[in-house]
Amino acid sequence: MSDKETLISMGFDAERIDWALRATKNAGLQPAMDHILAHNDEPVPTAEELAEELGEEANIPDVGEAKSIKCSECGKTFRSQATASFHAEKSGHTDFEESTEEIKPLTAEEKAAKLIELKEKLAAKRAAQSKEDEKAARANEALRRKAGQDSGRIKEEMQAKELEREAARKRQEKIADQKARAAVKAQIEADKRERAAKAAAEKAARDGKPPPEAVAAPPKPAAMAAGKSSEAPETRLQIRLHVGGAPLVKTFPSTSTLVDVAEFVSSENLAYSVDTVRFATTFPRKTFAPEDMRKSLKDNGLTPSAVLMASL
Repeated sequence: MSDKETLISMGFDAERIDWALRATKNAGLQPAMDHILAHNDEPVPTAEELAEELGEEANIPDVGEAKSIKCSECGKTFRSQATASFHAEKSGHTDFEESTEEIKPLTAEEKAAKLIELKEKLAAKRAAQSKEDEKAARANEALRRKAGQDSGRIKEEMQAKELEREAARKRQEKIADQKARAAVKAQIEADKRERAAKAAAEKAARDGKPPPEAVAAPPKPAAMAAGKSSEAPETRLQIRLHVGGAPLVKTFPSTSTLVDVAEFVSSENLAYSVDTVRFATTFPRKTFAPEDMRKSLKDNGLTPSAVLMASL
């Protein structure tokens, strides 16, 4: 079996084998293996580059009958420049000289032993690399799983908090609706009593009788609660549109102004303009003037809830 066939059977690339055999001038199996190992991480030169490289080596002046290269620092001898360079890279030695000592070629038994040794080294290197790759893969998988678990936990916590906020908001809106309905009902009753008293006074005047004594009206629930409701931090508004459609419902900070409410209405219905929209209440009946638009909902007496009529 030729040196090239032997190296191919060991698993080396054919191009690197040709490079090694040409670079070592077919000096034998050992120099070729040394060259392959020394230049394993280098790209294979093209035919022109290799010819130029060999031509440079051929132009080196003959300094005598050099048979080998010797490391002056450790005393080892090498058959070729390639093996000496490999030794320099591994050991860090830099002092080399030509030697007339001839290195005997390897016997068949030595070649076989070298092949076995090289195969064992290659197998050990591949096994070590495989372990490193497996270790890195396990670490990456652990990180991926942990990231997925953390992401799922954070998502669940955010959903739970959002549900809690939504439930609290609905409870507040329900309480505000109850208070608003009670206030409207009380206002209606007060208006009825006021109209009845006015009608009775007019009838007495027509009949020439003294006006009936005014009956003290019970305190209005809205007035009784005014001290507390006016301090509510939020105001829930139901806004009925002049152009029709479902009423708009939104909770604003009590410090918001009617301009903020106008911007909200304009964003929900393009028929309304922030500059021209006007608001009014039914109970008590009131139309808010332009100077009221800059006042807060609290200052306009709309807390904690109110129904507004929006006109163009």
